[in-house]
Amino acid sequence: MSYNKSQYLNEVWNKVLDYMLANAFLEPQIIQNFYQTSELYELTEEKAFILAPNSIYKQIIQSQSEMLSSCFNDVLNQNGHFVIEVFTKNELPERAEKISTEEVIDYDETDFQSMIIQKDRTFENFVVGDCNRESHAAALACALNPGKFFNPLFIYGNSGLGKTHLLMAIGNYVLKNDPTKKVYYTESLKFVETVVNAIKDNKIDAFKRFMYSIDLLLVDDIQFLAGKEKSHEVFFTIFNELVNNKKQVCLASDRQPKEIKGLEDRLISRFSGGLSVGIDSPEFETSLAILQMKIKQNGYGIDEVEEQGLNYIASNFSGNVRDLEGAWNRVLFYAIQFQPDGNVIRFETVMNALKNQAVVSDKTGLSPKKIIKCVADYYGLTRQQITSKTRTKNISNARHISIYLCRKLLDLSYIKIGDEFGGRDHSTVISACTKVEEQIKKDHVFAEAVSDIEKQLIT
Repeated sequence: MSYNKSQYLNEVWNKVLDYMLANAFLEPQIIQNFYQTSELYELTEEKAFILAPNSIYKQIIQSQSEMLSSCFNDVLNQNGHFVIEVFTKNELPERAEKISTEEVIDYDETDFQSMIIQKDRTFENFVVGDCNRESHAAALACALNPGKFFNPLFIYGNSGLGKTHLLMAIGNYVLKNDPTKKVYYTESLKFVETVVNAIKDNKIDAFKRFMYSIDLLLVDDIQFLAGKEKSHEVFFTIFNELVNNKKQVCLASDRQPKEIKGLEDRLISRFSGGLSVGIDSPEFETSLAILQMKIKQNGYGIDEVEEQGLNYIASNFSGNVRDLEGAWNRVLFYAIQFQPDGNVIRFETVMNALKNQAVVSDKTGLSPKKIIKCVADYYGLTRQQITSKTRTKNISNARHISIYLCRKLLDLSYIKIGDEFGGRDHSTVISACTKVEEQIKKDHVFAEAVSDIEKQLIT
């Protein structure tokens, strides 16, 4: 009688079950109902792959993986940590190729290194305001108890508002409190590049195994994963493995999951299944606090710049943190070049340095941000909703009115207005202005609403 591999796996599995029963590791009915109906699908020197009838059985067996690891070590007379992986029959086609003798081949982790997490991106130096309070609290909760509360955490908002800072702050906090944790930070385009190279080098299974061992996965600019079908498949597998094993996943994007075109529905569903929180442009107080922090980081004191100058920068460059930093760097350069007395940076110096840079009208003192906020308050919306890609009627109307008033009251170019509204094309801005003008002529209620908002802005 021939003795094949299937018989050997069955024999080992039965020995493990008998060992569990003899040592009373589990009650007999538990072993009978959940373990005897499962099977040992593959066995290597370091891993056992168990095939469960369904996801419920899988979760139950996986929850006892440490005990099972010890049992396999004893039955096979081995030492060290024996890895247990459990999957269901509907996962079999995807994993069949993976489970082979190649599984035990060591891989060099440097092939899949995390991108650098900047040490100065911490919760301590993240300025909290009304614009980001919710996202800050959610990020801190994930850092305190990874995998316990919001999984995945999805942070969305326009560029330069602090999404990357929060992702890195989570990573730095986790590593500070438990240096043994494996934290992996990447941008989605880098992830795609890694997948492409892994496939080309025949290391895609090794890459997946490496990613399965991650305790905290941080992915920035996830929107750029859209349209990358093979990367979708790989990321979906990794995402499910980590979340199912209570490993924390945190993602950042310039828009909400459902607004990312070219992303598979199953990924959108998974991303939406956790907690999605938005970051808005900073209000004046937060902008001023961020500016003051940046000045201190440059080795200057707040009293080295006239208060009126600080207020001017915070008022007119509050679209995002990068705008604030850029404005301050320009003022600093200008002061060194054209105010050589070394005294306090005067308001006049600030104004000259930022001449033609600020998005503000000399006549009205208005800015696009102020107009958007006024319209948002009038309709009970947030600034983020107005500048987002959402096309629901009430939000679209508010967006069109905001664009129209920016054009009318500030006389900005269509291209500049488009930039203020999430990088929209100039033709979209022209269309919005035309729609509002036509609606004003035929709908007196709409016309009164626009007039009311305009009065609030100029009085």
